Amino acid sequence: MTSRAVAHGQLSGGCGAASSGILDAVVRIAAYGGCMISDLGFRPGQAPAWDLARFLRGDEVDTAVITLERNRRTFAWKCAEVGAAGLGVRLGASSVTLGGLLKHLAWVEELDFQSRLAGEPPIAPFDRLDLESDWGELAWSTAVEDAPEVLRTLWVETVHRSRGSLAAALSRGGLEQTTSDGMSLRRVLADLIEEYARHTGHADLLREQVDGSTGEGPPRDFPVP
Repeated sequence: MTSRAVAHGQLSGGCGAASSGILDAVVRIAAYGGCMISDLGFRPGQAPAWDLARFLRGDEVDTAVITLERNRRTFAWKCAEVGAAGLGVRLGASSVTLGGLLKHLAWVEELDFQSRLAGEPPIAPFDRLDLESDWGELAWSTAVEDAPEVLRTLWVETVHRSRGSLAAALSRGGLEQTTSDGMSLRRVLADLIEEYARHTGHADLLREQVDGSTGEGPPRDFPVP
């Protein structure tokens, strides 16, 4: 059973527990829910404009958010401009597909940032799913029924919702605040970064199988999802 197949609750803890560095980060992150953190160089629909100093020497919040957003953008690039047939390509006996990854990671975003972080219900179709019985296979078995743009739009919507939930959490406190099941916000972010790193590797292999495309990262003009 994964760490997500446990009770999900709302974060507890407030700004009183935050260090001055985290409080400074909260000020910077105030606009996060509406567009991306502009001074970190990310805005949905636009190519990133890197702040090299923040990238190399940012604080803990900077580092976590930049790393997560870089992984999200690379994953989006691996899934971009792939039709239904390509999204259904598999490697060997594996059930993993690009379409399934889009649906799976959309569910992970909802579990981590809505159910666990914000204490809010997930959006459809995840609001009708049971974590215990559906987690293992549902995303992989049902993605083939969804049109490519439906899958990509679903994933992007969950990413945008996650940004809003993270902004709200950071307005209440720092990375040390915990969920009702005892997980810190620091761990929530670290787990999601790990999830994207693993599955972007899968997406890399699948995309090469689809059309031969390879590469470690997207071109500079590829937009932030």
